[in-house]
Amino acid sequence: MKKLLYIFCIACAVVGCARMGQPDGGWYDDDPPVVIGSYPVDQSTNVKAKKITIYFDEFIKLEDATSKVTVSPPQLEMPEINTSGKKIVVELQDSLKENTTYTIDFSDAISDNNEGNPLGNYTYSFSTGDQIDTLEVSGYVLDASNLEPVKGIKVGLYNDLADSAFKTKPMLRVSQTDSRGHFVIKGVAPGTYRAYALKDVDGDFRFTQKAEMIGFNHDTIVPSFKPDTRTDTIWRDSLHIDALKQIPYTHFLPDDITLLAFTQLQTDRYLLKTERKDAEKFSMFFSYGHPELPVIKGLNFKSDSAFVVETGEKQDTIHYWLRDTTLINQDTLRMEISYMMSDTLGNLISHTDTIEALAKVPYEKRLKEKTKEFEKWQKEQEKKKKRDEDYDSIYPAQALKPNYQVPSSMDPDKKIEIEMPTPLLRCDTAGVHLYSMIDSAWYEAPFTFRPVEYQLRKYEILAEWRPDTEYSLEIDSAAFEDIYGLVSDPFKQGIKVKSLDEYCTLTLNLSGIADSLCLRVQLLNNSGGIVKEAVAQNNVVHFDYVNPGKYYVGAFVDANRNGVWDTGNYDEDLQAEAVYYYSRVIECKEKWDVTQSWDLTSVPRYRQKPQEIVKQKPEGQKKQQNRNAQRASDLGITYNKDKTVKVDKEK
Repeated sequence: MKKLLYIFCIACAVVGCARMGQPDGGWYDDDPPVVIGSYPVDQSTNVKAKKITIYFDEFIKLEDATSKVTVSPPQLEMPEINTSGKKIVVELQDSLKENTTYTIDFSDAISDNNEGNPLGNYTYSFSTGDQIDTLEVSGYVLDASNLEPVKGIKVGLYNDLADSAFKTKPMLRVSQTDSRGHFVIKGVAPGTYRAYALKDVDGDFRFTQKAEMIGFNHDTIVPSFKPDTRTDTIWRDSLHIDALKQIPYTHFLPDDITLLAFTQLQTDRYLLKTERKDAEKFSMFFSYGHPELPVIKGLNFKSDSAFVVETGEKQDTIHYWLRDTTLINQDTLRMEISYMMSDTLGNLISHTDTIEALAKVPYEKRLKEKTKEFEKWQKEQEKKKKRDEDYDSIYPAQALKPNYQVPSSMDPDKKIEIEMPTPLLRCDTAGVHLYSMIDSAWYEAPFTFRPVEYQLRKYEILAEWRPDTEYSLEIDSAAFEDIYGLVSDPFKQGIKVKSLDEYCTLTLNLSGIADSLCLRVQLLNNSGGIVKEAVAQNNVVHFDYVNPGKYYVGAFVDANRNGVWDTGNYDEDLQAEAVYYYSRVIECKEKWDVTQSWDLTSVPRYRQKPQEIVKQKPEGQKKQQNRNAQRASDLGITYNKDKTVKVDKEK
């Protein structure tokens, strides 16, 4: 009897360990919606209807249809796309073309209404002819200036290989890039094509405006396919892989089309705006510079010798500093300006405008603020007087306050910059002194003080900064005087130039492009900012005085040797200057001499830029949340998709 009781207890325990059932609250719905039908049927031929209805097995929602849903061939009039319960209705507004395959790419816009489970990339297609085209091509669009992925730009195919087609005909097949700059063009017929990228401002699917971002090349594309396999990962839960499965699929080629997009230089000249943020100056902003500055005729003031003009190298932004305080206190300056402007044909003609420059802060308000400051100073002096403290009997004159960009710790290859808040009337360089400490004594050190080219209010100090040496920059009182009579206070700053032992040296041996090209190589920090720049010599570039840290490297071919990256031009068949990135991070430490080899063309352009410095981060693809597998893992059981069998792992 005892033996039978013992066997019965063991049986109960086994049944308890391998019981059927489900945890409290039931399982989540992690199934995506399923297409159960459509009218016309998906991949139908000889279709004449412009209204498509797609049916699902559950209530669904459509997210951001305007940007995510792409119809090809491109529709000049936007189709109407609506959801209603368990269906999506698409009504095409353009007339259907004969013998043409139409695709409606929903991307990842479709998900179920309750849990948000995504259907995944779904495309519906039909043909108005006897056969349907099923080829695909794919690739990437990158910003030519920095290899950033370009999101939301249209990519289209032309079977007309003439250069003029991009400007005269709408795209034949079209797609749109995602956050990775990736695109897939579906429903392509056999043939030979060229691909173009277009930031379509006016919605006509062709390059008609200079301001539109474009990408092009002369490579021809012949779509093809082959059978292939891919490895899919089956996850037991969020941390554990259950299996790796080999899945057969049709591999469409080419799948690595790369278009480098740029915006052409804006050469049409027109006045963008005028503004007067500060009472002391007003500014004009043009779309493009011109060597002839505007001619100004004052209508309510005398404009002769009234300004100090400040303009940059491009001369597209011009600042007019008012010399006379009477004009500064005048709230409205009315003037007639004559300047060169582009007409409708792009030719420069003389044009005259009448403008008003209104001070952002009226004179009365500025006067009240100054009065408040004076009254506040008077009260402070009265308090000091009552406390028998020293007080000022005269209101202190306002001082000129230069922005001294002088670090206390400095690299040997750096320079000092000083920016003035207003244009100078007088700059006494004899009042600027630099001393260096040698054997515990201070000696005058040679230096050069000079204005920065094309920057009216900026100056720089250059010197032979010796490593592991202390310097003192000292500037006398009233060394600088601006056009309003304000003078600077004395200034003194100690500077310590770091020792050579605190740096790393970096050498890059380059290959993959001709050494006759002018290649500018840039050392970048972890946010992509330029730390140092050098020109390669005989395919070698060398960086001294590199502070310890992790760096990235970029480069561009300076084809015209002007020192800056230049964009392209479609009519001149000119690509933007080529940009490259070293695909790995480089670590530099104190006293290290680092040497790296870099083949600029060994890695495809769309894979070159390290993700750490890519600013256009890929958006997370919608995935099934797999919450049931995670919940089962927490409970110590294995979850099966049929939601019926749960087996205790420990047993």
